[in-house]
Amino acid sequence: MELINDTAMQAGYTVGLSPDGRELLVAVVKGTFAIPNSNEEWAKLATDQIGLVETDVFTGEPGFSAPLYEIDFAPRKPRCDIVLNGTAFAPGGKPAQRVRVSLQVGSLVKSFDVVGNRVWMAGSVYRAPTPPEPFTSMPISYNNAFGGVDKPDENPATHRWYLENHVGVGYHETVSAKNLDGKPLPNTEETRNGIRDPRGNYRPMAFGPIGRAWQPRVKYAGTYDNEWIDNVMPFLPADFDERYYQVAPPDQQLAYLKGGENVELINLMAKGHARFRLPRVGLALLFHSREGGVRETVPVIDTAIFEPDQRRVMLLWRSTHILRKNIFEIRRIAVERREIPIVSF
Repeated sequence: MELINDTAMQAGYTVGLSPDGRELLVAVVKGTFAIPNSNEEWAKLATDQIGLVETDVFTGEPGFSAPLYEIDFAPRKPRCDIVLNGTAFAPGGKPAQRVRVSLQVGSLVKSFDVVGNRVWMAGSVYRAPTPPEPFTSMPISYNNAFGGVDKPDENPATHRWYLENHVGVGYHETVSAKNLDGKPLPNTEETRNGIRDPRGNYRPMAFGPIGRAWQPRVKYAGTYDNEWIDNVMPFLPADFDERYYQVAPPDQQLAYLKGGENVELINLMAKGHARFRLPRVGLALLFHSREGGVRETVPVIDTAIFEPDQRRVMLLWRSTHILRKNIFEIRRIAVERREIPIVSF
């Protein structure tokens, strides 16, 4: 199949499956935009365009560290994922024990506290966190958010995972002094809901993608039982929900972006605040069949990845074409620019 890309951005395609077994042709356009300086309003197309991600990327060992990027070729997303990979910075570069960070994209606002390093103090009758150490910058990741696995001994049968975050720190079901004392606490926590109990039910706080096997995402994956093995495999189970393809936690999802949305980053860049607007880019994807017909679609922006440390934003447009039989019925995909009307926000 031929792919014609009439933009300066990246584009690609793949084949997926819907739960009813039909083949899907998934076309994706990925644009990298520079976060503007303080005297500029709009994010502009960057010189260096980041390529499409073809396999999941982790911050460390796959499966045992926080996801950094997920494959860009999800068949379909019902909503738009907003994720951010970055760092918290103390205001003015002055060391602080606690810093509030905030991400706003259009109507979506999320904030939480970033805290300096601390550990559990535990004795026979008490357990408490040590005072946080001052910091000027701190990575924000699910690696240092509340969660993880409690391993009181070498027996795997005794290990307990925190279902909302398998790779974090601070969670312990076994609170003996031997198991708890000196173990690290997370560097992020909800504002006004500080972590005080290693067995507590705390929300892991980060802006990045969540793991495929973590709650609440994994509940959308469907049922893979003997019935599925005997009668459905290799197709998706009937109770598979496309919300499984959302990589962001629920509080970082919103309706598809249109472009032009206001963005505000607080304490997520070394120079403090950043305010700008997302670019407005008109695109069309044309699917040319071998029989001569053309289907024109308007792709949706269903993923935005902010990386303030690199002063960039990556936007992903997606269009999913249901195939009658298979991919060979399409001979060409064309990505074209389109004028779009002015929209007020």
